[in-house]
Amino acid sequence: VFSGDGYSAGYYSYMWSEVLDADAFAAFEETGDPFNPALAERLRKNIYAAGGSKDPEELYTAFRGKMPSADAMMVKRGLV
Repeated sequence: VFSGDGYSAGYYSYMWSEVLDADAFAAFEETGDPFNPALAERLRKNIYAAGGSKDPEELYTAFRGKMPSADAMMVKRGLV
């Protein structure tokens, strides 16, 4: 991981994308409906349609209502 060839930065970005994926899906699970239309619209509006128009942290928080957490990824991987 600490080889100095950029691998560690690439690995971190893959792990961070997994955190965002699991946390975003957890939002749907928390509603009890993985196809929740209102939440899907917030995802579309604040993530997909917004693109790079604002800071990614601001957009994700607008979608999720909170900062991303690694908790859902840890559950998904069976670590907690």
